[in-house]
Amino acid sequence: METVALPTRERILQAAGKLFYGEGIRAVSVDAVAEKAGVTKRTLYYHFRSKDELIAAYLETRDPPNLAWFRRQYAEAEGDVAARIEAVFRALASAAGHARWKGCGFLRTSVELFNMPGHPAMRAGRAHKTRLEDWLCGLFEDAGIDSAAARDLARQVVLLIDGSFAVVLLHRDPGYMESAGRAACRLVRAALDEPRRAAP
Repeated sequence: METVALPTRERILQAAGKLFYGEGIRAVSVDAVAEKAGVTKRTLYYHFRSKDELIAAYLETRDPPNLAWFRRQYAEAEGDVAARIEAVFRALASAAGHARWKGCGFLRTSVELFNMPGHPAMRAGRAHKTRLEDWLCGLFEDAGIDSAAARDLARQVVLLIDGSFAVVLLHRDPGYMESAGRAACRLVRAALDEPRRAAP
């Protein structure tokens, strides 16, 4: 089967993604990305005006597949919304057990750019996390939780997701994600039970 060559821009993004995720954005030079992509530095700058723009594009490229992964894990799980949310955390724990796993690229980038809140990559990271929160909020609303409570619950679950990313990266123990999943399950189940407890 004949291999189709990637367009130059996609080849640069693919190379940048591997290097940035594997080594961090500050540790990787534009020269290293160009070399890995098999292009000249001039060609790279033709497609991306700066390293900052390339970093932002790297995160924007990660956004759709990451969100699709969460949706797929949820859709393939069984049980009610609480059980499915816990299953997502179990899937995260399984992924974190792989040698190539290096945490959340969005969070790691935000740590490196913590003093540059207006950086385009920070905006890309915030947009991704907002979309994840919105998706969770929609799930909870569809399950019958009122909008305000669903939004607060979505934020709590995002905090458990991102907190477990950080702690697992520190301890290299995916069990923390499973613990976070059990906590998320209890939070969601309590929210589902709230209308029944409030009924006269």
